Amino acid sequence: MTRTLAMIAATAALAFGAFWALNTPQSSSSGADLLISPANAQAAAELDIASIPEMSQGNPDAAVTLIEYASFTCPHCARFHLGPYQQLKADYIDTGKINYIYREVYFDPFGVWASALARCGDGPERFFGMVDALYSSTDTWIVRSASGAPDPAAIADQLRKLGRIAGIPNDQLEACMTDETRMRTLVAWYQANAEADGIESTPSFVLNGKRYENMPYEDLSALIEKALGN
Repeated sequence: MTRTLAMIAATAALAFGAFWALNTPQSSSSGADLLISPANAQAAAELDIASIPEMSQGNPDAAVTLIEYASFTCPHCARFHLGPYQQLKADYIDTGKINYIYREVYFDPFGVWASALARCGDGPERFFGMVDALYSSTDTWIVRSASGAPDPAAIADQLRKLGRIAGIPNDQLEACMTDETRMRTLVAWYQANAEADGIESTPSFVLNGKRYENMPYEDLSALIEKALGN
């Protein structure tokens, strides 16, 4: 799924327009208005993106760090996660050869919601378990209406079901799924990361500071081996 950074500026308005439409239907203000007004622009600048923790696996002290940028609503990302990532995990993450970091990319409100769900827990173990669940069930939770368009209410329901299956208490789940400030912060965090690393498509990878786009696992493995000095 290729998306240029020209879309990033519109991401927040898109995400929270749908968010407010779904969660605060009584509001007379649109999500876009809430985000792009001068007051809210200032508020966005004051969001604490440092409060968003990195989600990592493997060896945090490894000489090689691989960052994956991916979207929960990206079909190519799902295919990578269900296939090559599993081999990457066996070869390099579980063996402690690399430090692997997963960073979310948001192209639509549903990716933001999925991220809020995945981060509604106690650290990386819960997060990566939910990542597995999200990517393995995209056909279930990304619900479409008869017209083929995504159905926000149905998607929200399916995400909550995934959270309950994962054992997240209802009160905690609702707090995560309706935390406007947290979601705004996630979007700002994504924007800062994507701009800093020049991310233009998903999945993309940053290997010891150098960016690469989606590639066959054999090519990615060769790059990692070279970085390891093999």
